[in-house]
Amino acid sequence: MDYPSKVLSKAIEEIAGLPGIGRRSALRLALHLLRQPSSQGISLGAAIQGLVTDIKYCKECHNFSDQEICDICNDDKRNAELLCVVEDVRDVMAIENTGKYKGRYLVLGGKISPMEGIGPNQLRIDSLERKIKSHTIKEVIFALSSTMEGETTAYYIYKKFKDQDVMFSNIARGIAVGDELEYADEISLGRSIINRTSYNEAGL
Repeated sequence: MDYPSKVLSKAIEEIAGLPGIGRRSALRLALHLLRQPSSQGISLGAAIQGLVTDIKYCKECHNFSDQEICDICNDDKRNAELLCVVEDVRDVMAIENTGKYKGRYLVLGGKISPMEGIGPNQLRIDSLERKIKSHTIKEVIFALSSTMEGETTAYYIYKKFKDQDVMFSNIARGIAVGDELEYADEISLGRSIINRTSYNEAGL
């Protein structure tokens, strides 16, 4: 499709590069922005620029943060003896929305998946090892997706650190096999955390 402006064409091209947005949707969004006060488009542009230049990864848990240490890790009211291991930052958001967990997190950055060429060395297991060997962690909670890859990741971590002085548990399987945490409803996810079971008893 030909556009009357190279500036408009470039904007549509960039917007269409976002997941789930085709060129028709990109055109609709671009035209919507043009109909709004210029301040709205400028504000959106500044927010996107800040998104890619200013967001940091927490040095402790690897969650998104505005500072070197995120608010969760900085909160001395959180239980530092509980460590919830998740695959992705979106999982932290999902669990926090339940309001049922008051410990801390470690974001692995994925899960072991030989088909995709992802092995243990591509994950943040070294960060988990440092935390476990610091002897401040009493329980590691696996909150990984109930897929083959998620279970393989949990089993690898358990085997690697099972001789350490730490308990391993798994969120209760109120979430259907194959589901990702971010798509679970808050009530089911909250209950699965509260009703977590010993990893040895999880039958994995």
